Amino acid sequence: MNRIRKGDQVVVITGKNKGQRGEVLRVAGDRVFVQNINLVKRHTKPNPQANQPGGIVEREASIHISNVMLFNPASNRGERVGHKTLDDGRKVRTFRSSGEVVDA
Repeated sequence: MNRIRKGDQVVVITGKNKGQRGEVLRVAGDRVFVQNINLVKRHTKPNPQANQPGGIVEREASIHISNVMLFNPASNRGERVGHKTLDDGRKVRTFRSSGEVVDA
């Protein structure tokens, strides 16, 4: 079970975007793409088949998963994540500090 999933709110804990918060757009192995974080300019060729104009496009680059932390709205900061198996057999993510369940 991954500690960070698509749709999670995360905080960047190191690097040039340290302290910024955003939503995870996708997870690719041990790397994550976070909305409006680690933006890079990409020079693209026009593709008439996909109706895509050419030019300089700004988009998100990946960040290593170890450089982001799940955001806890209760404490208003990034926190570590653990796993717990509930009585009904479901495995859920929990915040290590409070034991509060992340998944609804």
